[in-house]
Amino acid sequence: MSVVVTTVARFILPFMQLFGFYVLTGTEGPGGGFQGGVILASSFILYAITFGEGVDERWLKALKSFGLWIYAGVGTLTVFYSLFRAEFLNYSATFLSLIVPHPVARGILIADVIEVGIGMAVFASFVSMFFDVVARGDESG
Repeated sequence: MSVVVTTVARFILPFMQLFGFYVLTGTEGPGGGFQGGVILASSFILYAITFGEGVDERWLKALKSFGLWIYAGVGTLTVFYSLFRAEFLNYSATFLSLIVPHPVARGILIADVIEVGIGMAVFASFVSMFFDVVARGDESG
């Protein structure tokens, strides 16, 4: 790679990742988990293309699984809590009422946790797809 490409990549990567994290928690702003995960994955793919480094597939599988567990776990906790309280998806009566007193703030916190789980799964999926395409290209060429 040329000096220009590596210098531009070093300059732009932190801003891409910062913007990806901003978009990731898009409860009150633009974006969401999918969009933030794609932006973060594109920054990682740019790093991999520019500097020629890869990642262990086990880490990507772990991130995909952990993101799915976060997403499913928050939903399952709210369903189980609502079974005992008979108030399904009522943020004023969730298990977080002791930690976060305001119901709107609880709703935003729950939505942000779900978005982080989605973002982790999307990030790992897109990076995994990129490395699969690269590996397939190496086999054929």
